[in-house]
Amino acid sequence: MPVKEEKNGEEITNPYQIAQQLIRRAAESLDLPEGVYNILKKPKRVMKVSIPVRRDNGEYANFTGMRSQHIDILGPTKGGIRFHPGVNEDEVVALSMWMSLKSALVGLPFGGGKGGVIVNPEELSERELEELSRGYIRELEPIIGPDKDVPAPDVNTNGQIMGWMLDEFDRLRGKDVSGFITGKPVIIGGSEGRIEATGRGVVINIMEAAKRLNLELDKLSAVVQGFGNVGSITAKLLHEQGVKVIAVTDAGGGAYQSNGLDIVSLIDYVNAHGTVNGFEGSEHISNEQLFAADCDILVPAALENQITEDTAPTIKAKIVAEAANGPTTPQGNKIMEQKDIFVIPDILCNSGGVTVSYFEWVQNAMHYFWKEDEVNEKLKEKMENAFDSVYRMKMEKNASMRESAYLVGVGRLAEAMKARGWIKNWDMPIEC
Repeated sequence: MPVKEEKNGEEITNPYQIAQQLIRRAAESLDLPEGVYNILKKPKRVMKVSIPVRRDNGEYANFTGMRSQHIDILGPTKGGIRFHPGVNEDEVVALSMWMSLKSALVGLPFGGGKGGVIVNPEELSERELEELSRGYIRELEPIIGPDKDVPAPDVNTNGQIMGWMLDEFDRLRGKDVSGFITGKPVIIGGSEGRIEATGRGVVINIMEAAKRLNLELDKLSAVVQGFGNVGSITAKLLHEQGVKVIAVTDAGGGAYQSNGLDIVSLIDYVNAHGTVNGFEGSEHISNEQLFAADCDILVPAALENQITEDTAPTIKAKIVAEAANGPTTPQGNKIMEQKDIFVIPDILCNSGGVTVSYFEWVQNAMHYFWKEDEVNEKLKEKMENAFDSVYRMKMEKNASMRESAYLVGVGRLAEAMKARGWIKNWDMPIEC
């Protein structure tokens, strides 16, 4: 059954449908039994909860939270928690599916999970935010834990929120369960290098792509959409590698300098002003202008559906490194393929975060912790191996990097299904 990329002539932007399409295409390309796709196309479990929070004025507000657990065939599900007004069930489910593929691709003993709360955290006081965080864990406690489902930070959540969640889970269990959550402060069992892990992984992938394309990093320029944790660290590490970062944008605006931005000063400016907009010596730039900028590397590090049939035709970059989850629509991807742009897909490009989360989980189980240099070296090895697996699949199948990443991820999940006996009467070998 061929995969359709458009419905009634309209571009599909629903992340759940996009994830299903990509998984089906990979299963078809590998000649896998229909049962593999039927298992992977839906999450094992989605739980929606109601979280009452007493506001500072004494009134109560009620927030909706959710958690999707896609598949646990390789190990406990794993994935972040986002606090955002745009959180919805299809988004959370799609993100959990991508986490399954990401873990399989990198070789981690995790399945995919994802959670979120429909809320604008900027509208809550610190006390209200803590109460919401603890309430989320109380409601989900029956289905989460270090051997069931391991949360982590995501959009608008951070180490402090993970600390509150850990404390609440420990109170409910009556003991220390530090491996229940990752991305927490180092003092309570977090891992060195975790804050920079996703951005560092993005840069390692860009370095590997540049090698395959015979490009010298110190002669390249880059633009970054999104200047939160991932975008800012990616920009900083690219800058340290000699790449000229000429433009960045965030929710508040944009900053452009043709001769390259001083990223360290820009990070200080954002910490003081909350946005890159108005950075001294820079010109304003919109997202549309950023995508169309004359540069070598484009890093979308914001939310889903940014590279579309409207923005893709304007891209001049040689490399697109998807630091965000699901930043490209199927039509946008098709256009980039036609333009022969080297795309590092999200499930490969931003897998540094879950990789160091895995390291944190392992360290919690051992009660023994590694130094940051050791964490970074282990991350580099994992990222390079994953990139190499995808690139070898690309060359073997004459496929795009995105298709190749899905072929590797889906193939490994299918191999696990065969090993566990989930699919019967299956004699065919699986190569992944």
